Amino acid sequence: MALPSYNHRDPNGMYTFSSRPRPVEVRSKYRPREPSQEQTQREYGNIKYDRRVVRGNTVNQSLIPRTDQSDPATNERQQAFRRRAIARRQERDYLRTKTPEALLNLYLEELSNVNSVTDIECQTDKFMDKPATPLFIPAKTGVDAETQIEEGELFDFDLEVQPVLEVLVGKTIEQSLLEAMEEDELACLRNQQRIFQELRNNELAEMQRLQEQERRRQEEKERRIAQQKEVLKKEQETVEKIAARAFSQQYLAGLLPSVFTSLRNQGYFYDSVEKDVEVNFLPWLMSEVNNQLKKRDTARQILDNMIYKLTLERMDEFKQLEPQQDSSDP
Repeated sequence: MALPSYNHRDPNGMYTFSSRPRPVEVRSKYRPREPSQEQTQREYGNIKYDRRVVRGNTVNQSLIPRTDQSDPATNERQQAFRRRAIARRQERDYLRTKTPEALLNLYLEELSNVNSVTDIECQTDKFMDKPATPLFIPAKTGVDAETQIEEGELFDFDLEVQPVLEVLVGKTIEQSLLEAMEEDELACLRNQQRIFQELRNNELAEMQRLQEQERRRQEEKERRIAQQKEVLKKEQETVEKIAARAFSQQYLAGLLPSVFTSLRNQGYFYDSVEKDVEVNFLPWLMSEVNNQLKKRDTARQILDNMIYKLTLERMDEFKQLEPQQDSSDP
């Protein structure tokens, strides 16, 4: 097995290789993350292909602190997540159905619902989980320089804090005064709003009272006008009735005698007894007389029919007796 390569730091702070890097076949004692891909992958010892080596400027790069890498709870969760992912992938590959190859048999086979089952067991080696790879932190370059500063040379707290305190106290008092003035102004505004609301409510009540009063006056006015119109209408009707009555009396003064005379001549005024005799008694009497005459006429017709029939019968008897008398004469 070839020796691994290592690097050396010169006094200028630069890294140099002491030997040429060579690939080394190393079998890891930890369980691989992806056995299907990393079992056949070869590892290299060249730092050019090492992912842990940071390339470029590392000043502005945010480095993960080592404490996060060495957290056992985080490492345990990551390892459990990796194990579950590998188990799911292996189970999915195992349960994946594959199309069997076509087989051509020259003989018939008996089909049966009973499938042959064979149990096969395999014991795998126990692997340890690979620990988290430590974060690569490049070595510090350059020369460190320091300056000794005595106490009180740069900052005197008691002296420098006075303007800061003055500003803070002044701003606090100013803000407090502003808030107090704002509260007073809000109280004044609320008081003015309350007074304005009371005035507005009083004005609305007064307006409603005036509207109601005006409505009652208007209704009273309309009712009085309607009553006056009704009185004038009745007076006009009374005047018209009086004028019509006077005109009718004047017109009928000379009309009544002539009307009564013409009605009497036309028979509208008659004697009740005479009218009863003419209308009721005489028609009844005539109907009774007609009935009696009809009965008498009917009796006469019946008698005439009887006499006629009897006469016919006697004539027939006489006609029958005449031949007998003629035969007895010789």
